[in-house]
Amino acid sequence: MSAEHPQYGFILVDKPAGWTSFDVVAKLRNITGIRKIGHAGTLDPFATGLLVVAIGRQATKQIDQYVKKAKRYDATFELGKTSTTQDIEGEITDNKVTSFPDRDAVEQAMSLFIGDIKQIPPMHSAIKIDGKKLYELARQGKEIDRPARDVTIHEFKIVNYEAPMLDVTMDVGSGTYVRALAQDLGEKLGTGAYATALRRMTVGEFDIKNAYKIEDITKENWETLLMR
Repeated sequence: MSAEHPQYGFILVDKPAGWTSFDVVAKLRNITGIRKIGHAGTLDPFATGLLVVAIGRQATKQIDQYVKKAKRYDATFELGKTSTTQDIEGEITDNKVTSFPDRDAVEQAMSLFIGDIKQIPPMHSAIKIDGKKLYELARQGKEIDRPARDVTIHEFKIVNYEAPMLDVTMDVGSGTYVRALAQDLGEKLGTGAYATALRRMTVGEFDIKNAYKIEDITKENWETLLMR
């Protein structure tokens, strides 16, 4: 880091919907004047919530340990429909479901995902296969076989269920795609499902309640918001 910017640490950002995680990084580069900035785990543009941002070289060197931490999410799934991206940004298909499962059936299906499971990453993700990012292939209309990955679901609970809308909360291990979980649950229920809302609440010990909205971070105050 340059001598002009001796400060380093982490800033917790409450990412707004419509912003990419890189948008947040770019904004903070402009605010701080520091180029070396990273984050502990991408949030999809439609998602909101906790983005742990590392400011400065000393902080970015520590970022990997936070990427691997468990994360808590609140999400809303809509049953009876599917999406090409597994979320609201894709092409939505109405499956014309006339009868939805009751709460007990949904809870039973959700319980099957708790523990160590295999998950196929979405095509619309930044994972690289043979050197190419999946979302770049998806934008070209291509779909390729993706190897299933081992992920861990520590907790998966219903918050509210009024068919077809299902509000859930979950505690998941590193690498879990909530969008893929929505799709897989929909398949298990026989209705189809996709994620209409997603909010990250925690990353390891970091909590959304201590995060700052991007508009509240300024050139004048950013150094006071740093955590070490």
